Amino acid sequence: MIDKLRRDLHQLFAGFGVKVDNPDLMIRAFIHRSYLNENRGIDSEHNERLEFLGDAVLELVTTEYLYRRFSRDEGVLTNLRSALVKTETLSETIKDLGLSDYLLVSRGELKSGGRERTSLQANLYEAIIGAIYLDQGIEQARAFITTTLLSRLDQIVSSKAYLDPKSHFQELSQQYYNLTPTYQVLEETGPDHDKVFTVGVFIGEKRLGVGKGTSKQSAQQTAAEDGLNNLPNLK
Repeated sequence: MIDKLRRDLHQLFAGFGVKVDNPDLMIRAFIHRSYLNENRGIDSEHNERLEFLGDAVLELVTTEYLYRRFSRDEGVLTNLRSALVKTETLSETIKDLGLSDYLLVSRGELKSGGRERTSLQANLYEAIIGAIYLDQGIEQARAFITTTLLSRLDQIVSSKAYLDPKSHFQELSQQYYNLTPTYQVLEETGPDHDKVFTVGVFIGEKRLGVGKGTSKQSAQQTAAEDGLNNLPNLK
């Protein structure tokens, strides 16, 4: 797989307007820790340090873009940035770009669906930004982020996806029905160190949404997102 990535690398990134002068650096962005554990003869790091750098570059670029585009208060700008750089958005971006297929993971990770894990896909996006920054500089990294990610902003704004789901759901629930939603844990699975919670959100006795997460808080957020899609059904 690493040979295929090396062969396709220049053509792959040329499609995004990215020049690659250091192929080894860009390849490193695709290497998950598990791949090196299984292929110890490869002379390379995994992508976590590039991810660390790319995260900082991504935050700077998105923050500056939002500051220049919107005359909004800090809270709104923070929510917009969070919606842009959250794991799910970065994961969707990587899949849309067709880059997740090149993520280098171990056979065990692959069998367990590692390439489809949103966290690994989001990490890959940030690692690629880190590699572009080191190879080509901030302007090339900015151009890549603008082309591949910031173009999603209009849809985020129009759909109000930047609003906190729980707060938005509560606001609409009180506005339309004069009721405050409640959350109930429906199921807990997995060992204590790796639990998955299934939570339902209710308006009165009516269940409007269900969500899962590795914490009750994240499951509540997911349930609220589901509830927002079903809220008109209660009207």
